[in-house]
Amino acid sequence: MELILLTKVRNLGALGDKVKVRPGYGRNYLVPQGKAVPATPANVAEFEKRRADYEAKAAALHNDAEARKARLEGQQVVIKANASTEGKLYGSVGPRDIAEAFTAAGLPLEKSEVVLAEGPIRRTGEFEIPITLHADVSTTIKVIVAAE
Repeated sequence: MELILLTKVRNLGALGDKVKVRPGYGRNYLVPQGKAVPATPANVAEFEKRRADYEAKAAALHNDAEARKARLEGQQVVIKANASTEGKLYGSVGPRDIAEAFTAAGLPLEKSEVVLAEGPIRRTGEFEIPITLHADVSTTIKVIVAAE
């Protein structure tokens, strides 16, 4: 399936690139999310007419992500959780918990921006968590998980 990208997609391409992807990825993710359109002649012509609009929108999103990165860098939040005396949690701290804690602290953060590559946090301590705000913009934050 051949598509035209309307935004930069990590590990795929930049705005305006024609890419070949598997049909399921294009049909179920890229097109419904508004990240791409099928590469038909009509869509190619429409894209070229509106290219400046797409580039301006992409630049605005990137600048917003850079501003949010500046506010988030060096920030930390303490999350209280039920834990045993050895420090193991009786549950876990996931992306939703981290996003809610930062939002409550006045730093808006979406669950999808929190990257927990090793899965949810299951013990107490300090953790450096990577945050992806945009395809080009990422930073790390500190999360302290403490026993209640």
